[in-house]
Amino acid sequence: MFVCNVKISSGWFKKIGITIVVLILVLVFIVVGYKFYDSTSKVKVNDEVDTSYVEINANNYTDILKDSHENIDKYIGKEVKFTGFVYRLFDFNETQFVLARQMIISSDNQAVVVGFLSECDNAKDFIDGAWVEAEGIIEKGNYHGDIPVIKIKNIKETTVPKDEYVYPPSDSYINSET
Repeated sequence: MFVCNVKISSGWFKKIGITIVVLILVLVFIVVGYKFYDSTSKVKVNDEVDTSYVEINANNYTDILKDSHENIDKYIGKEVKFTGFVYRLFDFNETQFVLARQMIISSDNQAVVVGFLSECDNAKDFIDGAWVEAEGIIEKGNYHGDIPVIKIKNIKETTVPKDEYVYPPSDSYINSET
């Protein structure tokens, strides 16, 4: 029978363990530092960004709706494109409607209609509740006070989107496009 006895020095084992941990930490700092440097090097202060276009979708719909009402002047002249349904109030003229969405306001799925007052010459061609995709320019209008109004350039009927509902605006929304 052969017996082999190996003695490992605990001081030597600790030195190797600490060296491995330090190397791993240095590698992590290098990778994180590179990722940070690489992400900040892509955005330059002098880069020009097209700020004449505001993209509206189900995720930012109510944030932009709220911000455009609170800061109308920074949205004037911006082009928008989004989908909603036609919603009319009794005091609208024949060229006006709200390009609307249902905003969920409670956990039991109660909703209210929210949207942008919109104007177009052929508004009467679209019945209430019809889903449309519209492109237009934001102008300052008046409906019981100054509000943003979408002057529609192109409009077409569409199907109900899979994300037809929107949610209340987030408190942390900062529009980076304007």
